[in-house]
Amino acid sequence: MSVVHSEQLLAQVAALPQLPGVYRYFDADGGVLYVGKARNLKKRVSSYFQKNHGGTRIGHMISRIARMETTVVRSEAEALLLENNLIKALNPRFNILFRDDKSYPYLKITGAADKLGADGQGAAEFPRVAYYRGAVDRKHRYFGPYPSAWAVKESIQLLQKVFRLRTCEDTVFANRTRPCLLHQIKRCSGPCVGLVSADSYQRDVADAEAFLRGDAQGVLHALESRMTEHAQRLEFEQAAQLRDQVSALSRVLHQQSVETASDKDVDILAVRVQGGKACVNLAMVRGGRHLGDRPYFPTHVEDAMAVEALDDAADAAPARPAEVQVLEAFIAQHYLNVPVPPALITSHAVDRALIDALSQQAGIRLGAVHNPREQRRIWLEMAEKNAALQLARLLAEEGSQQARTRALVEALELTPDDLDGLRIECFDVSHTAGEATQASCVVFHHHKMQNGEYRRYNIDDITPGDDYAAMRQVLTRRYGRLAEVGRDPPDASPPQAAVPQAGGEPEAAEAAATPARRFARGSTGAATRLPDLVLIDGGKGQVGMAREVFAELGLELSVIVGVKKGEGRKVGLEELVFADGRPSVYLGKDSAALMLVAQIRDEAHRFAITGMRARRARVRVGGSTLEEIPGVGAKKRARLLQRFGGIRGVAAAGVDDIATVEGISRDLAEQIYRALH
Repeated sequence: MSVVHSEQLLAQVAALPQLPGVYRYFDADGGVLYVGKARNLKKRVSSYFQKNHGGTRIGHMISRIARMETTVVRSEAEALLLENNLIKALNPRFNILFRDDKSYPYLKITGAADKLGADGQGAAEFPRVAYYRGAVDRKHRYFGPYPSAWAVKESIQLLQKVFRLRTCEDTVFANRTRPCLLHQIKRCSGPCVGLVSADSYQRDVADAEAFLRGDAQGVLHALESRMTEHAQRLEFEQAAQLRDQVSALSRVLHQQSVETASDKDVDILAVRVQGGKACVNLAMVRGGRHLGDRPYFPTHVEDAMAVEALDDAADAAPARPAEVQVLEAFIAQHYLNVPVPPALITSHAVDRALIDALSQQAGIRLGAVHNPREQRRIWLEMAEKNAALQLARLLAEEGSQQARTRALVEALELTPDDLDGLRIECFDVSHTAGEATQASCVVFHHHKMQNGEYRRYNIDDITPGDDYAAMRQVLTRRYGRLAEVGRDPPDASPPQAAVPQAGGEPEAAEAAATPARRFARGSTGAATRLPDLVLIDGGKGQVGMAREVFAELGLELSVIVGVKKGEGRKVGLEELVFADGRPSVYLGKDSAALMLVAQIRDEAHRFAITGMRARRARVRVGGSTLEEIPGVGAKKRARLLQRFGGIRGVAAAGVDDIATVEGISRDLAEQIYRALH
């Protein structure tokens, strides 16, 4: 069956210029299907509409194209950068997509090098070394990025051992009267109490920075020269301190196997593709030290391969291996937001135009090698091995999770439209003696937990500690709107007013007038469809409450299953309790189905506990801040915060300690203590 597109779309295709650019395909709902680049827009885009692609993956995509947008650029490099910016921003269905991870961590040394000491004596004279994650600026010096928090913290420990730089906050530094434990174990030189001069400390900072830049041998030689000079001047105490530094640095160089080759900052990229999945393993070398690696798993690999094959055919170019396509997609997307080192080592050869575009963007000369020698070869082989191991682990985990999903479907005789689409929602209630009650809802879909769909619900207007009332409230809020949609007549107009939902999160006003088992549109705090299974963390009482709510809402009772804890609350002894009258089921501690149920139940419990604790902390501390305590003005508040290093320190202090602050009487200290506790 041939696909019929609108005359407007076909006319737009016919009018395209023969220039480089980027194109985007959209479906009828405005969703982005694909983002591509082309040397010749007219030739590339026309190839999609020139023949019938049948029921293939590419045919499925083309049949859904309802609208197109194009952007003409000046060069292929511009097209490449714009394409990957749009891929990351729009999340198209048929592109290889590497999702944004958390920002990389850095090692930070406070204070700009050219402004140290500008404010006179104090914390500014003695920069601190710290772990940092976020946007970098010119106020401080940053080293990295590092592949993990562990790598940063290990580097900080090295700097403490060798150069004895401080890690304490400035407020702590300003209020110390005696050396801390770090000084006692020779991890800090004690600048807070004047045990080291500003000049000596600045030399240690400079040596630490040189070490982080990879000039470890230069630092070692400089320390040895200074030690010799002090010894010749009979300054044996200073010479002994430098001797200890030289010894510590030598041990570090030996233990860490720091390379002395010319490579200082290098990224090693290895890719492995298997079973429709892919893994790119990124290893980082910074300052000549191998800091570890991190795996990345792209999505939409198989769909993207089909579209890439069509593009290659349109350009009369040989088909590129899947590994090359995945690797180029990673390089283009990853280095849009992350500083690129001057050298890349790759497991496969990548397009030189991509490297040139990155060089132009970064403003540095970037080199890429795919057939390295000597130490680089060792690094690459290590990265390739890790990529293979990580991909094998992913495939094994996914296979195991699918087996668990299938076991649960069979054990409970569920009838989902397809196994991949099985949707489970699980609820739990958490509080501390009735205080700060919160309910959680976690979602299992596509064989994994979907944390982007988790919801927390603040539970109010109930008797403290009444878990049944809390469960009634959360289920009503979660599925009440869905029941209304299911009761709407087919031609009813959707309500126009927005309704506040789950913990104050607004719900979109529009909802599709479809049965309750179908999807409803535009919801954030309420369910978009009745799931295939609703798990309740509780036994007959909680399930009975859920049955009442669902009966009132007119929803199916058969989807409700309670997870009743076994004797001694031991994992593996749980029973499943049904709301529709079926007898309870004990699956057995070795059951794959019970393992999945326990995984989802435990995740709901974890999510509820963390939310409850955060809310309780806000109630106990955030609800009684210093600003709200009578008699504590701006000056007294500033003295308290400076003395104790922040609101947490004030809350941890006793009445006697608070009363020692200038301007705080004993009565006011007791009042502050009561307010914060």
